[in-house]
Amino acid sequence: MAEHTTDVNTITITFPDKHQRTYPAGTTGYEIASDISGRLANDALSITLNETVMDLDLPVRESGNIRINTWETNDGKMTFWHSSAHLLAEAVEALYPGVKLGIGPAIEQGFYYDIDFGDHAVSTEELPAIEKKMIELARSKSEYVRREISKDEAVNHYKKKEDPYKLDLLNELEDGTITFYTQGNFTDLCRGPHIPHTGKVKAVKLLSLAGAYWRGNSDNKQLTRIYGISFPKQKMLDEYLHMLEEARKRDHKKLGKELGLYMIDSMVGSGLPIWLPNGTVLRRSLEAFLRDEQINRGYQEVITPHIANLKLYETSGHYPYYKDSQYDPIQVDDEQYMMKPMNCPHHHRIYAREMHSYRDLPIRLSEFGTVYRYEQSGELNGLSRVRGFTQDDAHIYCTHDQLKEEIKNCIDLTQYVFSIFDMPVDIRLSFRDENEKKFGGKSEYWERAQREIREVADEMGLDYTVAEGEASFYGPKIDFIIRDAIGRKWQLGTVQLDYVMPERFDLTYMGSDNQKHRPVIIHRAPFGSMERFTSILIEHFAGNFPLWLSPLQVALLPVSDLFNAQANSYAKRLREAGIRAKVDDRSEQIGLKIREAETAKTPYMFVIGKREQENQTVSVRRHKTGDLGTFAFDEYLDKLSHEIKNRHLPDNIQ
Repeated sequence: MAEHTTDVNTITITFPDKHQRTYPAGTTGYEIASDISGRLANDALSITLNETVMDLDLPVRESGNIRINTWETNDGKMTFWHSSAHLLAEAVEALYPGVKLGIGPAIEQGFYYDIDFGDHAVSTEELPAIEKKMIELARSKSEYVRREISKDEAVNHYKKKEDPYKLDLLNELEDGTITFYTQGNFTDLCRGPHIPHTGKVKAVKLLSLAGAYWRGNSDNKQLTRIYGISFPKQKMLDEYLHMLEEARKRDHKKLGKELGLYMIDSMVGSGLPIWLPNGTVLRRSLEAFLRDEQINRGYQEVITPHIANLKLYETSGHYPYYKDSQYDPIQVDDEQYMMKPMNCPHHHRIYAREMHSYRDLPIRLSEFGTVYRYEQSGELNGLSRVRGFTQDDAHIYCTHDQLKEEIKNCIDLTQYVFSIFDMPVDIRLSFRDENEKKFGGKSEYWERAQREIREVADEMGLDYTVAEGEASFYGPKIDFIIRDAIGRKWQLGTVQLDYVMPERFDLTYMGSDNQKHRPVIIHRAPFGSMERFTSILIEHFAGNFPLWLSPLQVALLPVSDLFNAQANSYAKRLREAGIRAKVDDRSEQIGLKIREAETAKTPYMFVIGKREQENQTVSVRRHKTGDLGTFAFDEYLDKLSHEIKNRHLPDNIQ
């Protein structure tokens, strides 16, 4: 660690568990970690002080909240991957002298670096050699050394290197704010932070190449973007590569086609999915599940139109706040209309149609409402990124006294929904940052709303993180990040608190004092988008849906035409019991029928031959399990009904 000078002043450091320790001002993050334990200091990658991520060897001169970032924390991973991007650039410079470097940030999974290779067209076949060089450099355990320099010095450095991209970046930086980081023989313009030394990087995989215009502007030169990921242990990389292979097998676009769930048709339009019969059954089953749960919890369902007068969205602020992601207004007579980008303004107008008493509240309006957003064609991706999608939207209008209890009910509902699918949930409180242009409403409303959300989370004993700058433009929110069967994280449900829209739409209720008051609005959507949630669900279950969701629940397979009538009789009784069943009455071998039912991932197969017909039984097979034995038909019908009613999960989701 770099040496530092302390002064006589002291600082008070507050740790995540709320306990505090006092240190001399200028104590480094590494020294603070060492004070807790030697193992923590060894595992530490950076620190986060008052939401600012810092190098471990930087002196801490102010009191505040601190987290010691290891690989297990998000800030730790981001520090690790940012440092790995520098290691990639160092390896490329060593192997390809004269390259020019753009930017190399950490991303959600790994890192990338944009590089100008000049006349050389680098190929994927060259990536293993770059990986090998990165590991070779990592083993030198070179420290990442931070240096503050003047703008003139930085400009002169990159003029000598004839690097137009770093010079372009320097144009935007002010003197006194510029830092270089050096590891080994490599120096880069960078704000940091970085891990202590390169030796922390034990395993690297460069995943792909892509073209990337400098600054994202097609008028600029296209650079080569190298994507990669790194880990502190080889075992972690092996597990990650296994997960990628699993993800390829589970790709919802592949399975969606094989299972006949949805289609994208060029004549209909990109990003506008068509739900096929099997997919429609799946989606309607999800909707029915949530609809029934909402009715039990006091929601009232509404339906709103797909377009509305532009004035509605100007009042809400969705236009022009999100103008770039919305379709252009449509001229109708002497007015302008727009395809619905959000359901909430429509619900606000429903609330405003009559005067409400405090006795009427809370009012909970729900809708499976289809909305439309303009997404760039390059961003469209199966069901997960589309231009037309349906939200499981609900808006709760309540008094301030009711607010906390309603938020708790929303959190409880959302957690319950994801528990049904065996999806663990991480919770993030998304607050605003200091960029007031991004957010609407008065500051005091924001402060109040953020305080109340945090209080609810604490009262419920939730384990959460706080993300500044991630709020909606009209209020802070609680985001639910689920983990699927192979460990990937997806941000899905939200609960948003809103003091802004009641002002914009002049929403009121008559209080017990006979005076008008503003209600508070909670925006809530457990699934988020039905399309995106379905894409995640397909991959979570790898298409092997639990019985209650499966489009076809039972395939009846007569061993010959002689038993078709018996199979049809059983199918009729299954359907009368609410079980989706179909007879495969083709004149084919039973082995072929079984194989095709397995390929279609049908949960249950009832094989019917002479013995089964005589004894009123069925030979039962379970998808991925095989033969379960012979059972009385009535007995197994009751078993299936019980499994569906209780929404049992497959024994092995993986």
